[in-house]
Amino acid sequence: MLLKGLIGATLLALLARGFFEAFIQRTSTLQRNFPLVIHFRYWLEKMGAPLRQYLFLSDTAERPYNRTTRSWVYASSKGENNVIGFGSGVDHNAPGTVHLMPSLFPVRTEADHEDFALPPLIGKNRKHPYQPQSFFNISGMSFGALSANAVRALSGGAKKAHVYMSTGEGSMSPYHEEGGADIVFQIGPAKFGVRSPDGALDEKKLVELASRPQVKMIEIKLAQGAKPGKGGVLPKAKITEEISRIRGIPMGQDCHSPNTFSEFSNVKGLLEFVDHVQKLTGKPTGIKMVGGTKQQSEELAQGISQGEVSPDFIIVDGTEGGSGAAPLALADYVGLPLREGLTQMDNALRKYGVRNRTVLIASGKIATGGDVVQALALGAEMVNIARGFLFSIGCIQAMQCHTNHCPTGITTQDKRLQRGLDPALKSERVANYAKNLKKDLFMMLHSCGLKHPGELTRDHLTMVVAPGEIRSLRQLYPYPDDAEAVLAAQWQNIARGENAA
Repeated sequence: MLLKGLIGATLLALLARGFFEAFIQRTSTLQRNFPLVIHFRYWLEKMGAPLRQYLFLSDTAERPYNRTTRSWVYASSKGENNVIGFGSGVDHNAPGTVHLMPSLFPVRTEADHEDFALPPLIGKNRKHPYQPQSFFNISGMSFGALSANAVRALSGGAKKAHVYMSTGEGSMSPYHEEGGADIVFQIGPAKFGVRSPDGALDEKKLVELASRPQVKMIEIKLAQGAKPGKGGVLPKAKITEEISRIRGIPMGQDCHSPNTFSEFSNVKGLLEFVDHVQKLTGKPTGIKMVGGTKQQSEELAQGISQGEVSPDFIIVDGTEGGSGAAPLALADYVGLPLREGLTQMDNALRKYGVRNRTVLIASGKIATGGDVVQALALGAEMVNIARGFLFSIGCIQAMQCHTNHCPTGITTQDKRLQRGLDPALKSERVANYAKNLKKDLFMMLHSCGLKHPGELTRDHLTMVVAPGEIRSLRQLYPYPDDAEAVLAAQWQNIARGENAA
């Protein structure tokens, strides 16, 4: 009798629901025309993405990161076998494919040269210059966009791997400091953590924060690749009392950062602001930008050449960069890809003779040793990585960053989901990933007969531009006329141990 009663109640509920959808609600045409059964379509639509990810797409077809890349990061971070068998799954003749040119005489892998291979010193003219220990570091990801446990894991792993991490624009949290990593404090247009009640820069707060020993550099974020021209977005569902307090924002409403700084609106004003922060903090200060017009890059380089003020570093973010929440229109259509934006900025600095006054850092969809090598060969001296490090702590590319329902506890403030992420274990995986990334970087350098990443140039890369037609990247992205002398001088300084920008 109980079973019959349950069946009867269920049928009655379905009948009532069907009547409501067919005759009362007017919002959905499909529910009105096909009550009840249309929910099977909704379910299939919802399941489409994971079904394609795990069952139907090839290992190299998925976006934004394919399964081959993610599998390599997972295996590397866990200390498992990360090599492949039977050959590459890449179509080496497909247009756009990049190849690194090997040498007849590779460098002996047992040669003891990695210890002296360091990136350039940043901010050599500052009171507190910074010597990075790694050619790849953790890009800006805010507490708020990430959970506390995710930030703990990244900070702890960064400390073990001797890489630095950027706070992202969401200000410094206790979890950034907890792991002991070197920190780059990012200032976005909202100036979270160093803002006055009216949204201006609070100099006292900035000086206090920058005086902390862990804070090594200041990063002024003009834009990020996934949403150039728009400030950061933190949905209200992810704003807790702690995040509200750290950022100085209200609860109960989405947090939209301004899309530009009120302090400046041109190159001259930007450089004056950089100079002001450099003098206030005594620490290396740089900018983060997204590639746009050639004129824009040259205006910046020309502005640097006309005075004594220079950003200590310039981060060029590609439009393929990621974000926890971004408008589709900006992510898909606005900004240059990293390859074009990076070479354009590198060439502009060389053209105006100021390439040695700043350190160029690349960011945007970099995850493997091959990605790092490409960016360094194109002109960067270092790279910043975000999503690659997220994969190392368990990200499965569920594409739920903006919903507060991240199943791995990385991009959610839901305590139930966060508890599944063990910061101590994941910090070890961050360190393992960094170790294997360095191993791959130097393995590829050795195959080209090189000892130091500073020796890489665009001559070391070729690209398939059409079936059966290959061009060097130097042909596709030529240097200014005097680049040869500049490149030679830079490497000679490094070889002599003069590790300066």
